[in-house]
Amino acid sequence: MARKKASTGLRAEWLGAKLRSAAWQYVPVPRAVKFSALAALFAAGFLAAGVIVSGGRAQDTTTTETTVETTTAPGTTATVERTTTRRVIVPTTSTTESPSNAENGTPTWVWVLLGILALGLVALLVVLLTRRGGEGISGEERQRRLDGAVGSWIAQGWAVENQTADSAVLRRGGDLMLVTVDQAGHVTTRPLPAA
Repeated sequence: MARKKASTGLRAEWLGAKLRSAAWQYVPVPRAVKFSALAALFAAGFLAAGVIVSGGRAQDTTTTETTVETTTAPGTTATVERTTTRRVIVPTTSTTESPSNAENGTPTWVWVLLGILALGLVALLVVLLTRRGGEGISGEERQRRLDGAVGSWIAQGWAVENQTADSAVLRRGGDLMLVTVDQAGHVTTRPLPAA
């Protein structure tokens, strides 16, 4: 019986070490970051589409020539008609705006600057609207998360030695474990020195 408890304790410690070492892989990504990344991806696609539409492709032109030859020989008349089709690829010409031509339209750098400012404004709005003033989660929710974490440790053979609204001290044999829930709702577990 003692051997089985020892092996269960070793498995629990191994599992706890594995979970702590892999915890960095499961970091929650805030909704504002997800939305900002989506907005940046949309803006990049929009700009790429604008570049493709405005130029960068060659114009395809097909030219057809028809030649008619009439030859008259004494006693015979022969007409020969020949059609030649030739395909010519004509590159598009890029024009640069001279200072005298600037009043015809808005310069490109102004549109780029406006796009960057609009993207910054969207990111700022997302950050401001997703902040909740740092109030965190409610006391009931913190208690529920603490109870869930303590329940999982109890299932592994730990016993509750002391519990408050946002933390609990667990004991198994001579080992002590502190489980806490912070204002944001994150559950933290760390070993305590044996008393």
